[in-house]
Amino acid sequence: MAKALLGYVGGSDPRVLSEMRRLQQRVQDLESELIRMQAENDALSAAAHRGDSLLDSIDVSQAEPALA
Repeated sequence: MAKALLGYVGGSDPRVLSEMRRLQQRVQDLESELIRMQAENDALSAAAHRGDSLLDSIDVSQAEPALA
């Protein structure tokens, strides 16, 4: 299976080659998405450790009362 994904399959069947290219592109897309999500997670984690919070930005003295 790994050899097929890396492009080391024998034969010249265009359907097999097309599917192999499609799978290689899908793997690259998923790897890129993983890297993006890891970076986003790292940024959120760093913000949480710094104490950044939406709740901290609310000025309670200026907040409107809840509707009853």
